[in-house]
Amino acid sequence: MPDVFDEVHRRCRDGEPVALATVVATWHSAPQPPGAAMMVAADGTVIGSVSGGCVEADVYERARRVLDIGQPDLCRYGISDDDAYTAGLTCGGILDVFVERVDASALPGLDAVAAARRDGHPAAIVTCVAVDAGPPPARTGIDPTDTDGPPAHAGHPPGVGPSDPARRPGRRLVLTGQRTVGSLGDDRLDDAARADALGLLAAGRSGMLRYGYHGLRRGGGTSLFVTTYATRPRMIVFGAIDFAAAVARIGAFLGYRVTVCDARPVFATARRFPEADEVVVQWPHRYLRTELAADRLDERTVVCVLTHDPKFDVPLLELALRHPLAYVGAMGSRRTHDERHKLLSEAGLSPAQLARLASPIGLDLGGRTPEETAVSVAAQIVAARWGGTGRPLAALDGPIHQPG
Repeated sequence: MPDVFDEVHRRCRDGEPVALATVVATWHSAPQPPGAAMMVAADGTVIGSVSGGCVEADVYERARRVLDIGQPDLCRYGISDDDAYTAGLTCGGILDVFVERVDASALPGLDAVAAARRDGHPAAIVTCVAVDAGPPPARTGIDPTDTDGPPAHAGHPPGVGPSDPARRPGRRLVLTGQRTVGSLGDDRLDDAARADALGLLAAGRSGMLRYGYHGLRRGGGTSLFVTTYATRPRMIVFGAIDFAAAVARIGAFLGYRVTVCDARPVFATARRFPEADEVVVQWPHRYLRTELAADRLDERTVVCVLTHDPKFDVPLLELALRHPLAYVGAMGSRRTHDERHKLLSEAGLSPAQLARLASPIGLDLGGRTPEETAVSVAAQIVAARWGGTGRPLAALDGPIHQPG
């Protein structure tokens, strides 16, 4: 949902209901992670993706029906050994997709999430996606019509109260800081879901929660999906050079909040780095120390040091490598690296801390231009995040998409 939230919010605010399809569970080599979403509008507009193309056509038709009748639909997609031409995944994975109608009734919660994102605060939407949902499948392949999986939909029988489990699919609980909007239909379920969803939000993960009908954690029967909206991770690029401009562009493309920092005001200008969220004129290590002291960096933060100058590099890297940042890379030749490594060792960094330094920065792609160098840096950052090897997929066995 993060990729389509703004459009969903805009259309609902304009009085136009939409259908939202969200991946709520995956097994094996599914192409998209939980939280991936696709919006289908009444005019046929489609934004987002749930599988990269494998099942979108079927999800689109389901979304159109849900938009018309308002009844949510939980469907499972896999691959059938008997008929591989049904709507399924050619990769052999399995995914559950929840399709719901979102309209003006959801605006209080959507407005709260939009405000939190605008102010740079995390938020979460907890949605009931099923009652009496079964356990994850044990097989490696499953027909999408398999009746042993979660129910295709849960109806709203007449004459039952709003707290009845059969009426819960589609109900939402929105969490933004200390504020809670909406309800899942049971106070105890709300309390349990709130506590556990805050844990997922702190970890920056979207995922499924399962409870008894009244919030019992050791029970079953109610499946909730938590879509989290964490603040954007930081990328700080030190050194206002042409390579920095290319790294800033690709960092923004990857979803980072990009800062370019350099002590030289003639080079550190917003005009030279239009893709950066901010350009700071400051000595690099002083800026990094300020951000760390203000608790504005975390374990997702990426630092790229492109300054080429020991008087900037060494104090900056000494500080960065003493903190648990996601990635610290530094540009330079082999000789520059050896001299830098010697100075950092003399400054008291341990072998383990020095081992965290990606220097010379980037993967060996054979690139020459700033843009090609930026691709190699981005590839190394992605590999570090997900534990990739950086080797050609053709040379490897096993799943293409690693869990995580």
